[in-house]
Amino acid sequence: MEKSVESQPGPAGLRLQLLGSLQVRRGAEVLALPSSRKVRALAAYLATTMHEVSRSHLCELLWDLPNDPRGELRWCLSKLRAVLDEPGHPRVQANGDALRLDLTGCEVDVLQVNHTLQSGMASLDADSLRALAARFRGDFLQGLEIPRSAAYSAWLTAQRRRFRAGQVAVLERLAQVLPPGSGEAIACIEAWLRLAPFDVRAHERLFEALAEGGRLREGDEHLAAAARQYEAEGQDWARIGHAWRAAKLRHAAPSGVALILPAEVQRPPEIATPTTRRASLAVMPFTDRTRGVAVRGGLGDGLAHDIITRLAKLRSMFVIAQGTVFALDERRIGAEDAGRRLNVDYVAGGSLRHEPGGRVSVTVQLTETRSARVLWAEVFAGKLDDTFGWLDIIGDRIVAAVASQIEVAERNRAILKAPNSLDAWEAHHRGLWHMMRFNREDNEQARHFFEMAVRLDPGFARPYAGLSFTHFQDAFLGWAGRDDATEMAYRVASQGLMADDLDPSAHWALGRAQWLRGRLSESLAELDTSVDLSPNFAHGHYTLAFVHAQSGDPLAAVSESDHSRALSPFDPMLFAMMGARAMGLMRLGRHDEAADWAIKAAARPNAHVHILAIAQYCLALADRGDEARQLAAAVQRAQPGYQVEDFLASFQYGAEGAALIRQGAAQTQHKP
Repeated sequence: MEKSVESQPGPAGLRLQLLGSLQVRRGAEVLALPSSRKVRALAAYLATTMHEVSRSHLCELLWDLPNDPRGELRWCLSKLRAVLDEPGHPRVQANGDALRLDLTGCEVDVLQVNHTLQSGMASLDADSLRALAARFRGDFLQGLEIPRSAAYSAWLTAQRRRFRAGQVAVLERLAQVLPPGSGEAIACIEAWLRLAPFDVRAHERLFEALAEGGRLREGDEHLAAAARQYEAEGQDWARIGHAWRAAKLRHAAPSGVALILPAEVQRPPEIATPTTRRASLAVMPFTDRTRGVAVRGGLGDGLAHDIITRLAKLRSMFVIAQGTVFALDERRIGAEDAGRRLNVDYVAGGSLRHEPGGRVSVTVQLTETRSARVLWAEVFAGKLDDTFGWLDIIGDRIVAAVASQIEVAERNRAILKAPNSLDAWEAHHRGLWHMMRFNREDNEQARHFFEMAVRLDPGFARPYAGLSFTHFQDAFLGWAGRDDATEMAYRVASQGLMADDLDPSAHWALGRAQWLRGRLSESLAELDTSVDLSPNFAHGHYTLAFVHAQSGDPLAAVSESDHSRALSPFDPMLFAMMGARAMGLMRLGRHDEAADWAIKAAARPNAHVHILAIAQYCLALADRGDEARQLAAAVQRAQPGYQVEDFLASFQYGAEGAALIRQGAAQTQHKP
């Protein structure tokens, strides 16, 4: 399907235009479409769906209790085939009960637009952005509403909101690359504001352009009109008022003279930002797509409330309060528009659907507000035996995934910035990127960036946790004296707890440090607190597995490892989660299972030497000698001279566990 998105049709190729009024062309010829709205809607739906669709789903989508839905669908398909099929190339294809549209050699405007948005616009020049903007000829499927087809109407509304957000993102990017203050730039910003009239950044950019061009009267008029619009919506327009005043003052200075603005103009007091910038997120209520459900206050609202609460507990990002997002949703403001009104970095939302047999499916999507890129989307399904239990399970998984995806996005953004331009938030994420490489050089780099973050904002708890972890690695992997590194890990973790004792990562760091000190009960208490504060904190659950796997409850180790991986299935620490499970299974005497999990752990790209050693010992205990000897050789390549005593000195096994490790090592003594 990706190939068809990028392929260009030949001279007589098929082109589908869905932005604006639906139009189908074959070469230069505009094909006459049937007058039936449902035939047209069916063509558009199949063209935008990247997989096969069941007939029953299409019947439910387009018909509201018809007499013969499948008969009507067959009639629509026959009309569609008459237009789209080509000699020797049937485009409307059936595979049993499933249908799909073969788009090989076709050009579909929405697929190409979506591909460009997902790929990113940072590298596009002005001409490419102009061409992209020109594709937005109007709303998605303009004029193709179908009364009394609730499912189709919901899909159409969601698609229109998505592509309108994409158009706004294109206009914003184009305004950034055009000459500031030029007529084209101003026209671009004005088009942006027509689509997103409450986007503060658009107002700020327009004011800057008008002030730079000396068009002060137009700026005054725009402010007056915008203020009336804000007041009509019950919103505060003070920020845009300050933006216009600041722009006028900046450009009132003589050429070449720097103007120092008064503090009250530089930053309005009512929008003062926190000391440290955080990633910001709005979680919109989940729409219930169950047929016949049209009321608020159900499971969708409960899920949104639960996710907002859980994300706020992480304390790693700024999360918009429930009251605000619910108020916007009540006014039928979509997630994309809400993200710009609230000026947040990310928006999460989705829908749910009750299915036969008491099952519920939840579709979730995380979008980057300014670029309109979908960072992550997933469908979760489960049986609704117990509402609160279901909310716990689904809520944990969604929160962990959203938090993880935002961490990755912020980390990748920080990597691209010059080191001397980083703020505390960015320095923290730059440190995380290096920390997860698990080698000595990157560990030093991680420490440098965490120390930078702490200097920039001593009240930000997360960098202390990261800094403590770099000292933990020094002690655990033997990169520095264990006693000194342990003391530093403990000292820095304690400072993080003093900065914010409600941050789960602060308790996690202290729990790891206490483990290094051999204080296992204190370690488990801190780790339990970390997951009590945030039940979806995957690294907290993993570290509980790590501690229990050695000298605690091995069954708890297996359970906590499974839970941590369910919460964060693509985590950089996945090798460690699998390794902890293997160690727990080894102590339970389930050696074949332990060996299988240890091999998975050792295969991860950032697995360190201790993980390779775990695989060696587990394979030996499972009587898989050849594989064990291969891992023993890999251990020696990673760290020549490594012995079982090096392993046991790093871990804290009880007598029984240590005896098992020595037994596995004895069976695979490395022979040069």
